[in-house]
Formats: sequence, C-alpha cells, structure tokens
Amino acid sequence: MRVHLIMPNIGYSINRSGKYADFKDNARMEPLQLAAIAGVTPPDIELEMYDERCEELPYDTDVDLVAISVEIFAARRAYQIAQKYREMGVKVLLGGIHVSMVPDEAAEYADSILIGDGENIWQQVLEDLKNGALKAIYRGAVSCPAPGVYPDRSIYKGKKYLPLGLLQFGRGCYYGCSFCAISKYFDKQHYRRRVDEVIREIEQMDKKFLFFVDDNIVADIDAAKELFRALIPYNIKWVGQASIDMTRDKELMRLMEKSGCVGHVIGFEAVTQKGLKLLKKSPNIKEFNNYDEQIKILRDYGIQSWAAFTLGHDNEDMDSIKTTLDFALHHKFGFAAFNILMPYPSTPLYLQLEKEDRLLFKGKWWLDEDYRFNHAAFIPKNLSPDELTEACYDVRKSYNSYASIGKRLLKVLSDRKTMSRIAMLTKYSLLFRVESFKKQHMNIGMRGKLGNI
Repeated sequence: MRVHLIMPNIGYSINRSGKYADFKDNARMEPLQLAAIAGVTPPDIELEMYDERCEELPYDTDVDLVAISVEIFAARRAYQIAQKYREMGVKVLLGGIHVSMVPDEAAEYADSILIGDGENIWQQVLEDLKNGALKAIYRGAVSCPAPGVYPDRSIYKGKKYLPLGLLQFGRGCYYGCSFCAISKYFDKQHYRRRVDEVIREIEQMDKKFLFFVDDNIVADIDAAKELFRALIPYNIKWVGQASIDMTRDKELMRLMEKSGCVGHVIGFEAVTQKGLKLLKKSPNIKEFNNYDEQIKILRDYGIQSWAAFTLGHDNEDMDSIKTTLDFALHHKFGFAAFNILMPYPSTPLYLQLEKEDRLLFKGKWWLDEDYRFNHAAFIPKNLSPDELTEACYDVRKSYNSYASIGKRLLKVLSDRKTMSRIAMLTKYSLLFRVESFKKQHMNIGMRGKLGNI
C-alpha cells in the first residue's frame, strides 16, 4: 500500500515581469510533523514525503492515500491539492492544527480528517485504509508521543532545508493569549516528553545545531532544568522559543547557557501595559517594566533575543507602532518579527472580532482569493486596515535595512561574541530580509475558485 505525506506551499508571488510564480521559501525548515507520522508508520507501508515548498507534487503517481498537513496560511493551497487528488480518485486525509480548529470546513475537501495529534491514531487510519473502511473523522489524543516513538527523518533525504535539526521536548503552553491558536488547541495545557527520550533522539540525529520547536520550552521550570543538565555533555548549540519570565530564575539561566543555548524566539508582543493586557500576554504583564532588566539578564547569560511583536491591538496607533520599532532598534535584537495581528479561527480574538462585526473577507481570510500575505484581515480600532498593513510593512523594512543589520552586527562584535555567532547572525539576517520582502503581498493558494465554501 502506498501513502504520500504532503507539505503544501503557501501560494504564489508576482515576479518582476508581472507574472505569477510559485513561491519558493529559502528559509524553509524540516516538516517535523510529517517525520513524526513517518516514525509510527509500519514498515509494510510504502511511504514517501513531498514538500511543495521545494519540489513538484507527483499527481501522476499511483497512490492509495494522500495525507496533507494543513497550516492556516497554506490552508487554501492544501484544499486545492486535496481537490485535485480526489478528482483523480485518490483518497485524501487532512490533519494539522488548522483542521482541528475548523473541522467542518476541512471535511468539505477530504475523504477523512484527523483532529488532534496524529501519532497515536495513525496506525488505526492505515489499518482502516487496508480494510477499505476509512472513517470520515479520526480523533487523536492531544499529548506527546509515547516513549520509544521517534520521528523518521529519512523522509528528508534529498531535500534542502535550513541546517537546523528540529525536535520537541514539550507541547502546548499554560498561558492564554487572546490571539494564540496554540493556546486554544492545547486548552492552556502543557505536555512534555521524558528527558531520556529527548537525549536518545539527539544521539540519533546527525546535527549539532538544534531547534527545539516547543511553544514554550520553559513552561515547566523544573523539567527544563532537568533537560538542560542532560544536554551539557553533548556540546551542541541550540535555539528555542521561551517566555520572558524565564529571567526570574538564575539557576535556569545558568543551565541554559551551559547547555549550549544560543538564543530564543521571545514573544514581547507589545511594549506597553495596555497593549499586553489587550493581548492577554500574562507572563509579560507581570514582568513588564520596559523589559530593560530582562533583556540585560538574557545578554549577561549569552542568550540572543529574537523578538516577536504583534501589531494591531485595539490600543494601537501610528505612534505606538513607531514606539515598538524604536524599542527594537534601541535593543538591537538579533532578529525581530513585526507580525500583523491575525484573527485565527476559534481563538478569543477571532470570536471578539466576529461579535463586533470587524472581520474582513467574510471571516475566512485564509480561504479568500483576494487576501494577501501580511495584510490586515480585520478592522482595527484606530487605523484603517490598509494603514495597519502599510505601517507593519514599513516597520519590517526599517528593521531589516542594511543599516539596521550592520548596527546589530557591530553590537555583537562589541559584545565579543564568537565568530560562529557573528557568522550565523549575518547569514540569517540577510536571509530573513530577502524572505520577508518576497512574502509581502503574496497570494494565498493558487488562482481559481475554491470548491463550495
């Protein structure tokens, strides 16, 4: 029996000649979720993975099931792929967080949908497929993989990704940010693997630079300390995602540094108390005092801050957006993402905007042919949608200018960081600059009407 796992592309962009072209993401990372599914696939299944971000899909191949991972920005494209396979008589299963958030929508485009985590239900899916009894809905428990279950990274062979080995210690987050789909999906719960299982996985990997994709790797402080202690002998370098309240615990910070942590993506989100309260960013509200003390602690322990900001909350105006840019420029973060506030379905933010009749694109921007990447999908309180879109783009351009990148590199040099860190910052700053501009105004999915939704 043959099964294909598919990672869809986001959509297409307009090249210099004005023609539409598939978007190729040069900052793409390994699709860990598909390797996790491959890791629980029985050996008698002929399994292949295709990543549309870097290769064509084999529509002319005889296959029994196509399983597509659906992320919200690629949802429209995922549904188009599903439609094409189904027209050819191929069974299609859709899974991923977006499917769990809008199962009725996803079911319109699939023979079967998988709600929740896939590892603990995937073998049942395949058994039903063998018996000609594929169910319309499968529900997997939201948790971490069982002990002894590891991703099968052989599916990446021959494909080009960033030289980062992706892995996961925990899933979910205790916090309830109003805009966060992860918080909604995990119901503000956190699940973690055994430390010895993570170490065993690292021993099986062939990379020394790792990215822990945990939503918040310090969600459980004691567990994080146990992990960091175990990492120290392995002489690896790693990055992750963490909340700013980690700076409270000096022992945690020391262990983090010794374990090889290079930096974290940190959700600063807003630089005012009002903004943080509107976004319900609880760890930041408790810590907030211009963030100066926390940023100093991070730098004292050699942890690079890759700051993420969310622009467009109900207290946002042009002045506050400029203040956010000035804050980021002042602190010279290695990287900074200025994300436009997005109403993800089923989140508290989405439900609020829906109630107030402030959603654009009939409330389904991720399906709309006219939606463009990094554009506002709702009506802000103090700005027009176009003003918010342009302001976010202007901030992104300013921070990713060559002058700004140069100042950040000089900061790293003055801090006497190693040449490897300087080289890494240079490489990824230039890469993210290019990718940021390529994605702006990009179409979601391909041209053409989408089914009956």
